[in-house]
Amino acid sequence: MNRPAWVRLDNASNIFLAARSDADPKVFRISAEMDHEVDPLLLQAALDEVYDRYPLYHAVMRRGVFWYYLQDSDLRPVATQEDEHTCAALYQVDRRSLLFRVVHHERRISLEVFHALSDGTGALWFLTDLLDSYVRLRDPATAQPQDADPEAVLLEHPDAPDQAADLHADPSEAAADALGLTSDSFAHYFRRGRRSDRPTGDGTAPAHDEAGSGPPTADETTTTDTPTEGSAAEAAAPSRPRRRPVAVGRRTVRGVHRVRGTRTPDNRPRLVELSMPATQVLALARAQGVSMTMYLTGLFFEAVRLSAGGLGRSQTIAASVPVNLRQFFPSNSPRNFFATVRVEHTYGQGDDDLGAICRNLEEQFGPEATPEALERKLRRFIRFERMPLLRILPRGLKDVILGLVNIANNRGLTVAVSNLGRVALPEPAESRVRRMMFHVTAVRPQFCSMSHDGMLTVSFTSPFTETDHVREFARMLAAGGVDVSVAATRVTEDEVAEVTDGAELRS
Repeated sequence: MNRPAWVRLDNASNIFLAARSDADPKVFRISAEMDHEVDPLLLQAALDEVYDRYPLYHAVMRRGVFWYYLQDSDLRPVATQEDEHTCAALYQVDRRSLLFRVVHHERRISLEVFHALSDGTGALWFLTDLLDSYVRLRDPATAQPQDADPEAVLLEHPDAPDQAADLHADPSEAAADALGLTSDSFAHYFRRGRRSDRPTGDGTAPAHDEAGSGPPTADETTTTDTPTEGSAAEAAAPSRPRRRPVAVGRRTVRGVHRVRGTRTPDNRPRLVELSMPATQVLALARAQGVSMTMYLTGLFFEAVRLSAGGLGRSQTIAASVPVNLRQFFPSNSPRNFFATVRVEHTYGQGDDDLGAICRNLEEQFGPEATPEALERKLRRFIRFERMPLLRILPRGLKDVILGLVNIANNRGLTVAVSNLGRVALPEPAESRVRRMMFHVTAVRPQFCSMSHDGMLTVSFTSPFTETDHVREFARMLAAGGVDVSVAATRVTEDEVAEVTDGAELRS
């Protein structure tokens, strides 16, 4: 009798298991708003088709004596009508269940993923193929032939270098490799003795943004980055020498501002979606000479400060920003493959104008988001992870250690951000999808952004009922000439009592 294939978690995934909680189950959601009411039967047919092409998504989480591992399963997913609040827990201890779900509500199709399974890029690949299959089934007359030129597809999986055959010596893991489970890009690129194999370049940060100092932490739950609308602007901008800001090279933990608030009554995240024309926001970012992500991050800092009525004794606001490592180290694995970069601004120690804040954040982010800096950081972390003493510790003790590391990291962060960038889908899905949205559960206020069809959606999540910082954020965008529309979930008892489905969005 053949045992199911299995594989150990990659280094970015372990901390999600150690740091998950009832308030933050480490789940994220990517959604697409269609131009029609979703057909449940066709969505299920599309899910059945796409599921067979993604072996990783067949996996269930299991616990060993020394580590967690993913194990292949014969379970089949079912696309369901949305009947829970957004990003409800997916992983439950010792329960053999899939680590993702597909739900629909009116015109929306949503994919929710446990972050230990995959990151935003991997999930976006899955959702892209799901939307493509669904629209082809719904509109067979507009579907392209199956042998259509792949270059006509606007969003493609990146090419990956040949994976080394000896990444795992265990026969079970070798079998898992054949099922697509063991493409651990962290091990391939950053384990001792392995070449980077990344393309050589000028060593500068990409025009995209994403990334925290130290190993990826679970509550940064941000995923990955694709080129943002700021890319073209940055490529066209004249090069200028970068001065090293005072904040770079040191981490201000003592005195970092922490947002406080009233917890939602049943741990459901408060979600507020802002939708706006992407070109209007891009114009504001260009005017400051920064990328869109750093502009939105600076705006977030100001929104937090203004909504708090001042920062009191803690004058520093810090954020984690994820970096998609695939842009430097080619990989076609849908498993987690990202790092984080931490940026901060201390008020009262220089120019606190919004433009100056954004430029300071850009100057901090740039040197830390180069392939060389990221590789050094990740090699150090993997060396630490593979220390003989740590490897023989029981899993429960490792969870305690990782949980303490996560708590220590939390003390140095105020907010978290993530930008999945501009998404272009293959036809005919591209013409049938309107907005696309992305958000996560979080232990602190956070925003996630992505754009499609010219519309940028910035989704704020928070464990608190208060939304003052979102109000200030929207107010500043409106003052800059941006046409903003707002929708928010209901989380309090009184709000939920107004409707049957508490996850319904209402302007």
